[in-house]
Amino acid sequence: MSKTAVLMSIKPEYAEMIFDGRKTVELRRVCPKVSQGDLVLVYVSGPKMALVGGFEVEGIVSSHPTKLRKEVLLESGVSAEVFDAYFKGSEVAYGIKIGRIWQMEKPTHLRTLRRRKGGFQPPQSYRYIRSGEFSSLLT
Repeated sequence: MSKTAVLMSIKPEYAEMIFDGRKTVELRRVCPKVSQGDLVLVYVSGPKMALVGGFEVEGIVSSHPTKLRKEVLLESGVSAEVFDAYFKGSEVAYGIKIGRIWQMEKPTHLRTLRRRKGGFQPPQSYRYIRSGEFSSLLT
């Protein structure tokens, strides 16, 4: 695997919006080092707690939160109030532009991930996936 792959925890309501096409920018206070064509695997946090699919990174935008809000608010799936609260105190805000999305036929739940890969812990925000680990997460 030559591209970067990231496992990212996303709240259920935002994951749903990603997979039905209503959310095309994922907001982050801290952004992984990804670029166009890299892969993000989506782990839906509680109560679902499952790996459900992923998306290709179309690009990254970053700027002061006030400026980024003007650029991506409509694509972010959040209200202006939620956006402002999330980035309160931040000097830089990031938006990961979502390209091609895909969903797994069946979500892989946390207990299955732990059985396949002993000690598996979902990330608080995100973590990079090593090439040898990639297939154990998806099969």
